[in-house]
Order: sequence, then C-alpha cells, then structure tokens
Amino acid sequence: MFNTGQLMNPPQKTVISASRRTDIPAFYMPWFMEQIKKGFFEVVNPFNQRVSVVPATPHVVHTIVFWSKNFGPFIDEGFGERLLKQGYYLFFNFTINSDNPILEPNVPPLKERIDQLKHLSQHFGSRSISWRFDPICYYETGQGSLHDNLGDFSAIGEQAAAVGIERCITSFMDYYPKIRKRLSFRPGLVLTDPPLIDKVNTLIEMETRLAALNIHLTTCCEKEVIAALPPGSSISPSSCIPNDLLMELYGGNLALRKDTGQRVKAGCGCKVSVDIGSYRHQPCYHNCLFCYANPNSGKSG
Repeated sequence: MFNTGQLMNPPQKTVISASRRTDIPAFYMPWFMEQIKKGFFEVVNPFNQRVSVVPATPHVVHTIVFWSKNFGPFIDEGFGERLLKQGYYLFFNFTINSDNPILEPNVPPLKERIDQLKHLSQHFGSRSISWRFDPICYYETGQGSLHDNLGDFSAIGEQAAAVGIERCITSFMDYYPKIRKRLSFRPGLVLTDPPLIDKVNTLIEMETRLAALNIHLTTCCEKEVIAALPPGSSISPSSCIPNDLLMELYGGNLALRKDTGQRVKAGCGCKVSVDIGSYRHQPCYHNCLFCYANPNSGKSG
C-alpha cells in the first residue's frame, strides 16, 4: 500500500536568514550569490567560532528572509529575480526609520528607501514584506533637549499602506554595553531609556495611526511592554521569521517551533531558521549609533 501520510506531508525545508548579523542586501550580495552557486554556506558560530556547513540548494531551502536598510544594490542588480528563477521563495524584513543622520548616518535618504519599498512590493508582492520601524530611540543633545526618531513615522506608514504593506514591527532601543562605549566618544549626546508608561503611550499612539491605514503594529522582544498594554489594544508580539506566514504564502512544510537561539524570554516570536551572516567577517557599514551589529566602538562609530 502507498504511504499516504508521506504523500500529504512534503519534506520539511529550511528557512535561511540573511541576516540579523549584517546587511547582506546592501553590502554582500555578490558573496551571497557565489555561495548559492556553490550550494552551501560555511557559517561561523559567533559565540564558539565553530564552522558549520549549511546546504543552500532549492531542494532544501524553502525561503530566504532578507534583512536590510538599503535594498538598492539588491534591486539594481536583479538578484531577487535571479533567485526566484532558481526556485527560492523570498521574504523581506525592510527597516525604514525616519531620516536621522545622528542615529543612522549612512543609510540612503528616506525617499530612496520608500522607492525601494515600492519596487519590492511591485515585483515580489506586498505580503512578502514586513516593514520594521526599529528601534524607537530617545536621546538628549548638548542643549539638554529630548529628541526621538519618530518624526517621519506617519509619513512612512502612509507610503507603506499605499503599496499594500500590512505589518509594522517595532521595538525600543536596547542599551548594549557596546553602545555605552560608542557614546563615550560622543560628548553631549545621551541615549535615554524612557519609563514603561511612556513606552506604552508611544505604542498606543503608533497603533492608532497605523490602524487608520490598516497596518497591524507588532513588537520585537518587548514582553514587558506588551504585558502593560491596556485592554483592547491589538498590538502583539512579532515573528520576524514567520514560518507560518511563509507556508501560507508559498505552501510547503516548515518547522513552527520557536528559535531558541533568539531572545525568547524577552518575547521573540521568531520561528526556527539558519542565519548565514557574520558580525566579524561581514561588517555593516551603515554605522548606526544604536546597533549591536555596528563594528565600530570608537570615534568613527
């Protein structure tokens, strides 16, 4: 007799994350495509430095999830179309924050990033994109005045809604030790961590603005803030690697367990994937002041 169970359940495939550790679409797509051509990645574990081989053929990879603040090089060279022709599905985590040269000195102007968002939506579908406004930052300058990076939030939301984006993922800046060291070379600039009630009020205001645009607001690793939200709020924890959505979009069979290598206790909802990037060997040149992946800890950071 035929094993109908096997016929009904296709083999479980892998999701590749490219990458939480650096900006591959902006800086490392030629390298990425070369590894795709080889059929595998050699990945160095950032904690124990062990090297593992990650198969990367369409027979074993379901979706490639790209993370970026600048998809310009990815778009200009037609890398996405080439990957689709080879049999890969694609998903995009696109961080689009307000124009702010203090916090994000090397990202393209907002208009360019909005144009990139439009291109991705037109060529790959709006449901294959999560817009990340991440992180929310508060800071003081030498004059002692308090600033934030929310100035363009509503305008970005309107542009995102116009091309069919349905999800926005956000979080508040985490004050990593590397950031403290970086700020020691920036006298007069202080990144601040607002009280919980201020974070709640900020999210509620963001939720209200996005609800009018039919965009659902979610949070990345903000368990404490989620617990403090008032009844009736629709804000929920995000899954930046959303294997359930990937199966809804593309079919197939993916693991739905949480990725225990991420910050699950902080509220991370990412499903299991394999990240193929490297902090050490693929530095990110956006030089964002708040970023854990920024290699610069000194004056140039």
